Amino acid sequence: MREIIFDTETTGLDSREDRIIEIGGVELVNRFPSGRFIHFYIHPGDRQIHPEAQAVHGISMADLQGKPRFAEIAGEFLAFIEGAKLIAHNAGFDMGFVNQELARLGIEPIGADRVVDTLAIARRKHPMGPNSLDALCRRYGVDNSRRTKHGALLDSELLAEVYIELVGGKQAALGLEIVETVVETTADVDVAIVLSERPRPLAPRLGDAERAAHARMIESLGESALWKRILPQAAGAAPAE
Repeated sequence: MREIIFDTETTGLDSREDRIIEIGGVELVNRFPSGRFIHFYIHPGDRQIHPEAQAVHGISMADLQGKPRFAEIAGEFLAFIEGAKLIAHNAGFDMGFVNQELARLGIEPIGADRVVDTLAIARRKHPMGPNSLDALCRRYGVDNSRRTKHGALLDSELLAEVYIELVGGKQAALGLEIVETVVETTADVDVAIVLSERPRPLAPRLGDAERAAHARMIESLGESALWKRILPQAAGAAPAE
């Protein structure tokens, strides 16, 4: 299974008018980094970089002099991501820009079924937040000390580590199968959230003594105890294996 963790930096926030000025991505194979990556700085043509955007990523027009236009790197980018799932944090933002750039070249957009939004996954898994990339790095012990500014390749590398933790850490390499794809809408772009589960339940850890003690505790709670409505058999003998 190939997945490309990617990120973009842009001249501003409006994908209809603004342009991608940096794109980076790293490849995972069966949820492990393969060592392959892609990275481009891209000249935005006559579109200037908004000062607030430059304050975030630190890229100036001077930095982009002599860099290729998106049309010049599109073929290499599409070849790198071909056949892979695309993973991004707040994927609706990045995919909006990527698909607008492709549309300007008359290329079909990348479908939502190929896109996984780690922000949506994080919000489902940690509903109290915060769920920014920096916050998730802190939560999962990912070293983000190099991240003084946003950068497409560095952010992709950090997100790859976060993503592996979000979907179950190293357990992802133990043969878990994709069982459901949920499509959600983020910033007017549909993105797919891939959910997975264990191929078989874990073996029970309770022994006969623990089950008997639990049954005695429930019996002491009285006839109106909620446990007796949820697990009627708990009041009697432990359920048979």
